[in-house]
Amino acid sequence: MNKRPTIFQTCKRLLSYIILKQKLLFSIVVVCVLISSCTVVASSLFLETLIDDYITPLLVEDNPVFTGLLHTLIFMGFIYLIGVIATFLYNRLMVKVSQNTLKLIRDDMFEQMQSLPISYFDTHTHGDIMSHYTNDTDTLRQFISQALPQFISAIVTIIAILTAMLINNIPLTILVLIITVVMAFTTEKIGGASARYFIKQQETLGSVTGYIEEMVNGQKVIKVFCHENESKKGFVKKNKQLCIDSTLANKYGNILMPTIMQIGNLQYILIALIGGIMAINGIGNISVGMIVAFLNLSKTFCNPVSQIAQQTSMMAMALAGGAERIFNLIDEEPEKDNGYVTLTHVKFDNSNKALETTDGSGTWAWKHPHHDGSITFTPLKGDVQFLDVDFGYSSEKLVLHHITLEAIAGKKIAFVGGATGAGKTTITNLINRFYDLADGKIRYDGININKIKKADLRHSLGVVLHDVNLFTGTIMENIRYGKLDATDEECISAAKLSNAHDFIRRLPDGYNTLLTQNGSGLSQGQRQLISIARAAVANPPVMILDEATSSIDTRTEYLVQKGMDNLMKGRTVFVIAHRLSTVRNSDAIMVLEQGRIIEHGTHNNLIAEKGVYYSLYTGAFELD
Repeated sequence: MNKRPTIFQTCKRLLSYIILKQKLLFSIVVVCVLISSCTVVASSLFLETLIDDYITPLLVEDNPVFTGLLHTLIFMGFIYLIGVIATFLYNRLMVKVSQNTLKLIRDDMFEQMQSLPISYFDTHTHGDIMSHYTNDTDTLRQFISQALPQFISAIVTIIAILTAMLINNIPLTILVLIITVVMAFTTEKIGGASARYFIKQQETLGSVTGYIEEMVNGQKVIKVFCHENESKKGFVKKNKQLCIDSTLANKYGNILMPTIMQIGNLQYILIALIGGIMAINGIGNISVGMIVAFLNLSKTFCNPVSQIAQQTSMMAMALAGGAERIFNLIDEEPEKDNGYVTLTHVKFDNSNKALETTDGSGTWAWKHPHHDGSITFTPLKGDVQFLDVDFGYSSEKLVLHHITLEAIAGKKIAFVGGATGAGKTTITNLINRFYDLADGKIRYDGININKIKKADLRHSLGVVLHDVNLFTGTIMENIRYGKLDATDEECISAAKLSNAHDFIRRLPDGYNTLLTQNGSGLSQGQRQLISIARAAVANPPVMILDEATSSIDTRTEYLVQKGMDNLMKGRTVFVIAHRLSTVRNSDAIMVLEQGRIIEHGTHNNLIAEKGVYYSLYTGAFELD
């Protein structure tokens, strides 16, 4: 198990996005912060000169001349103006820095998410994953744009003021440092408690977001089964825990700043009292101007200390709650791919030697490099073999046992089973290499699929799923999703092949009809036809049809089935069947039970055997 990173490690990694990738912009911010902090110190020190050299002498003069005082005040005003401009600039620039940083982080998150294995999404709720892009990044935004510049400014100001105070009066500076130690101790105790609960709050918030996402997706089921009260109870329980964690986090966070301010006020009183006593008794050559300047310096010194204390909770939440969760996603182990066989186009010369083409012409073939530097090409046919395959989603429990089958190019293989969980969908997931085998081999055109790069393997497969996913965009764009460089004519031909063309052209905007919310304006059958057209435009040699007609009516099923029949011609096809009437013309039917093939053969042979398939088939007709 990986050791949890420290706050320092997380901060260092976050700063790499801010500093290393935005050097110029961040350098300007730092310069502006330095100028702003120096003007604060300079204005405080100037008070001593103003009082001792200008105001005090004027009090004892009969005919005071205010010219020097006026020039001094104008000079002080100029210093303050520079400080205001510098503060304005670094705050404006930090907004740009924060947004650039969040863009870079979101880019890295999304890129990493595309490389994660399917198993990651099986074990993490979609709402929790979405929380990384919303709640966690928003927490980082507040930290980068607000807390970070204030923290840098506070550190610079503290160093500058401490130096100035040491130059002016060491005893009073020691008093300030003693009070500062008390402040630091208080911050560590209260801020530490706040940080722990802010981390817990972010984790609970992810859980709540995941639950809400699940409930939103399942609203129809909730209402059909009158499950509203139970859903509400579940939400109330999670929301209550979030309320508890947030209350504790903000309770400690909110009492920290007032506590630090009161300690600062105590320091202010002590400096005025002790400084006054020293001035009256002539100790340390302290003047009225020096006391006023020192009071202002100590107050100014307390402000950045208070700012650091105030930002402790936000920094803890941003680093341990937001950044750590984001970096955990970025650090997730990507899907492994040790394949080296790729998919390419070849042409054959007069001597029947395969020559690779780069213009996309010719036929598909597997490009197989060898250790001696030679390359062989294997024509892509679509022969698939399972050789004694075992598989389990976890190492403790296998769900497939000794699966052996062969699908010859152009043949149709059907998987049926009497119970959910028989292993039908799992077999097709293994062909795609969504998961790795526990034992055995799968060969594609005689090549072990572990040797084929996953992207090239999946490029040679077409999939029509039971659950259709349509993306926001036009129908044309959704069909082209199967082949990004497909022309409009190719997309329309694919729609005609899948029987989708007729209903599409009847839509008000035809192929330019905009789909949103997974094509909610279309029927289930229409959405499935678009899904089939999407697979058809890719023109793959192997098709996987996962219960594609199980959730549509009989009349629509005829259109969908006809579209699939057109799609299956000349291809190797794996069909997972819910309605057994759709697999009668299969070249081979595999009957699965508890992860084992218990019967296999043609429809007529299996009916004649009067085994499990016979019972399933006749039972299906009785149900119809």
